[in-house]
Amino acid sequence: MWIGGHEVKGGGETIERLSPAHGVVVTRVPRGRAEDARAAISAARTAFDKGRWPHETASNRARVLLKVADLIDRDREALALMDTLECGKPIAQALGEIQGAADIWRYAASLARELSGESYANLGSDRLGFVLREPIGVVSIITPWNFPLLIVSQKLPFALAAGCTCVVKPSEMTSASTLHLGALLAEAGLPEGACNIVTGYGPDVGAPMTSDPQVDMISFTGSTGVGRAAVAAGAATLKKVSMELGGKNPQLIFPDADMDAALDAAIFGANFNAGECCNAGSRLLLHVDIAEAFLSGLAERSKLVKVGDPLDPETRVGAIITADHLGKIEAHVRAAEQGGAKVRTGGSRLESNGLFMAPTIVDKVTTAMDIARAEVFGPVVVALTFETLEQAISLANATDYGLSAGVWSRDVDTAIGVGRGVRAGTVWVNTFMDGTPELPFGGYRQSRIGRELGRNAVKDYTEEKTFHVHTGPRTTWWLPLGA
Repeated sequence: MWIGGHEVKGGGETIERLSPAHGVVVTRVPRGRAEDARAAISAARTAFDKGRWPHETASNRARVLLKVADLIDRDREALALMDTLECGKPIAQALGEIQGAADIWRYAASLARELSGESYANLGSDRLGFVLREPIGVVSIITPWNFPLLIVSQKLPFALAAGCTCVVKPSEMTSASTLHLGALLAEAGLPEGACNIVTGYGPDVGAPMTSDPQVDMISFTGSTGVGRAAVAAGAATLKKVSMELGGKNPQLIFPDADMDAALDAAIFGANFNAGECCNAGSRLLLHVDIAEAFLSGLAERSKLVKVGDPLDPETRVGAIITADHLGKIEAHVRAAEQGGAKVRTGGSRLESNGLFMAPTIVDKVTTAMDIARAEVFGPVVVALTFETLEQAISLANATDYGLSAGVWSRDVDTAIGVGRGVRAGTVWVNTFMDGTPELPFGGYRQSRIGRELGRNAVKDYTEEKTFHVHTGPRTTWWLPLGA
């Protein structure tokens, strides 16, 4: 682990991670305890209150972040291999994620130099107003297992760009690349204690990171249930919170869509990262006129998806993260079948020494079914039909989530009508799951609190301070002069 700028082994206990694709131990990381989390928080507090990082010039902060991006690029293959072995994700995909992570660090560096306040010279001839942005303080960053380096890179560089100091907890299942990032931060010249990384389980490490009064802000990505617990823990000291949570994201397909493109996006949206993605296109909302033809075409394309060894560059769908999670995915599908839904393809695990799930399409689904509303988090897509644009929007909004949506139509009125009607943080038109650091990411309802990325990403880690300055002699006396 990394605490106060030094490697720390903790109490000597370790967590072993088995590759979900190969069934062998691929990493051993320290099992951090509450005392390690508290030590990391204390180091971050000292680095913020007494260290130089919050007072560095924007150019110096940007220089460090740019150096980190270069080092991520240098170690791209090693970092991708770590994420592939621990997550089970395809190596080709992991390489792309590492490249994307480096790009985010560079974008954060650019925002460090643009962070500014406001000035008001129109308050009167004897008054000036200034609004300053100052780093919020110590930030606890808790990240999930599905995109280990990419998601920490959606948070950490922006917090550092603002001048904050941080404590990071990666998932206990996928800690390797984040620990390696700690070494890159040290190599890039980040001051000791400005970023601390503690590995371990949520009750041991995550709990103190969300409740300790020395922490000023929590940035969390994970399930909605755990997010609620983190918000509750932080509420006692009124911490600022940023939450990126679950999704049950629809792709709405209209009869005038480019069907080949929509089919490819549907198969991609359902199966990218084995469906273990908050942005997964896990619901297909199909116009009745094209539903049967679309599902038939989708079933044929599903047969072409290569599922298997994630170390094979041709693999498109790798392994499921754990045996327990694979069982939960299968249980969702079985429950849907028992409720009257029809499995058109897939539906169960594949015979293998690893944890693999066949790409699955579930038809004849109703909004009352759990599989139509719950986040399955596997390579499973459900299909529902609509007749009118109003019905399509109503179906799209028929969940507790509101992270993203896609609409496929050549008609601009349809695209804009759906985009305005769907309550989601991102709406893609004639594409799906595209991303760039310049655009904010987050959702409505139970999918989020706040946004990540975009031009305001650094501002999210700041506090505003108002300076109201009076110049010259006092002109308005509350009590008579000389009283």
